[in-house]
Amino acid sequence: MRRKYESHLREICGGFLRTQSEVKQVPMKPAKPCKHPSCPNLTHDYYCDDHKSLYVRESGSKRGYNYKWQKLRKQFLKRHPLCEACKQNGKYVTATVVDHIIPHRGNENLMWDEGNWQSLCKRCHDKKTGTHDSTPTYSY
Repeated sequence: MRRKYESHLREICGGFLRTQSEVKQVPMKPAKPCKHPSCPNLTHDYYCDDHKSLYVRESGSKRGYNYKWQKLRKQFLKRHPLCEACKQNGKYVTATVVDHIIPHRGNENLMWDEGNWQSLCKRCHDKKTGTHDSTPTYSY
């Protein structure tokens, strides 16, 4: 029955139907160097297996932004409805993001300290995060 069906399909498709044995394996792209600085390993991904774990972005809930955070965030924005950065420039823009002034990076005390929070509009938050938070300065 199956062979009859395949031969019928070959007739309809003009011989373009291929069986499993007729299909050739397509070669893989060549491996490229890992994007981690000074790593000599070759990979088919962006990073090799040794460095992949360094660049995996955890979900928001794993970083502490859970239901408790959503509730406190909403309360904070009701009490502080304007963007702090825009206010300093003489503009009055509605805040949509509660930002950590000092990035908490997993520190529970900084995460939940309301003295470390400020309300920002998305534009100001993205600007701050892209400039200050992405390139931290360390003091020893």
